[in-house]
Amino acid sequence: MFRTRSSARRYGFALAPLSAAALWGGMYVVSKWTFAAIPPVTLGFLRVALGALVLFAVAKSRGVRVEREDYGRFIVLGGWVALTIATQFVGTELTNASQGSLLTVLTPVFTVALGVSVLDERLTAKKSLGMALAVVGTLFVVAGQYRLSDLAAGNLAGLAALVAASVAWAGYTVWGVPVVRRYSALTAATYATVAATPMLALLSAAELVAGGVPADAFAPSLPTLGAVVYLGVAATAAAWYLWYKGLEYVGAGTVAVFFFAQPVVGAALGAVLLGERVGPAFLVGGLVMAVGVTVVSTARA
Repeated sequence: MFRTRSSARRYGFALAPLSAAALWGGMYVVSKWTFAAIPPVTLGFLRVALGALVLFAVAKSRGVRVEREDYGRFIVLGGWVALTIATQFVGTELTNASQGSLLTVLTPVFTVALGVSVLDERLTAKKSLGMALAVVGTLFVVAGQYRLSDLAAGNLAGLAALVAASVAWAGYTVWGVPVVRRYSALTAATYATVAATPMLALLSAAELVAGGVPADAFAPSLPTLGAVVYLGVAATAAAWYLWYKGLEYVGAGTVAVFFFAQPVVGAALGAVLLGERVGPAFLVGGLVMAVGVTVVSTARA
């Protein structure tokens, strides 16, 4: 049972995971572009290390502490984080935009499934309807941006990596619920990110040894530095905290549906910042997705 809360606070939780999805909206493009200068796993390590520094500084300033017997929980969450970042960035490098969109569609589905099986969350008819509407709306948005036929034309290893990333983020969300409820969103996000940093450091070292260090790796351009800062501060420190903040109030399956907002935000940013055109499929899909999100977020836990 979730703790008693006012209806205003109950619905206000949506702003946190929705804001996280907004911050992730441009991540695919930014990371894909940055791979030209920094290998994928190494970029993931830099992203998480910077995010860990920011979160740890904030947590320490607020006197956050954790019990020694809970260290294992944070290590497990860190493992989910490391697996998510490594597979997501490798998959992003190996695939095209259409295949990358799989991450958006599959992650909430896996999260709901794990929430039901691991946390015994209820999958009500209303929540199922909302999830189905969100999936359909997202597919409309993706179809308006990319050619879905490209899903079959690409690197199968990259596709497998993206599916693994979806499962891993679902694991990070679901296994984070008891930790968030015991401590707080800030504590859970901070120590999970800190725990993931040495894991990704080892994977990054292996990547650099196997593939060699890029010639310009130690002379990054200002845009590359800006991309790393965006990925570390906005897409990691802020977004991961906001994602877990939603878990303070509702179940994993309810929070997961806000992940569908990511491609909508990405397309909207492309239209505003890059002058990209959005067609009727985007508008219809965005509306259907919004209805689905509303249905899920107002369903009883």
